[in-house]
Amino acid sequence: MDRRGDPAYAFADRWLRLRPAGPPGSQPSLELPDWVDVIAVTPDDRVVLVEQYRHGVRQVRTEFPAGNVDDGETPLAAARRELLEETGFVSTCWHAIGSAAVYPAAQSNRIHSFLALDARKAVDPTPDATEIIHVRDLPLGDLLEQVRAGRLELPALQLADLVWLQAFLRRSDDSRLMRLLDRAPKKGPSLRSG
Repeated sequence: MDRRGDPAYAFADRWLRLRPAGPPGSQPSLELPDWVDVIAVTPDDRVVLVEQYRHGVRQVRTEFPAGNVDDGETPLAAARRELLEETGFVSTCWHAIGSAAVYPAAQSNRIHSFLALDARKAVDPTPDATEIIHVRDLPLGDLLEQVRAGRLELPALQLADLVWLQAFLRRSDDSRLMRLLDRAPKKGPSLRSG
């Protein structure tokens, strides 16, 4: 993605490219790599999470494992890599649950969300040199209740993951997925219908 020196961009480095405004009424836009999020669920229905410092908000945040799709990499390969690097977990049962443009008015990239079932710890995490990550897990029901009650604030894009997860689970007749619906809270916004 590195296009330093490309005259089509006002700025370009290995992380992003800034494209000047185009037609009247448009604004400059960022060209960024696509992103992936992973909702990894262990055999006992615990969701694997990461806590890490996020400089944009200057806070340690709790999130689903996530990251960039590298050049030449598929979103699924990126999701598998990010889960392993950030948490040391692996899964052999992957489902693409949603994908959307992140911010089409000013960004070129998409978010791709995956559900990884039967996730298990395989190795120690190997985060990037710039990352300090603490791995934790929560029962699915507790995660949803904490989000609903405002005790856990996921990034906005990861709230979309929960909506996609709900729709995916409702469409499925897989007993492992139906089990996740049964574990969701019975009150308030949840993965259950009604």
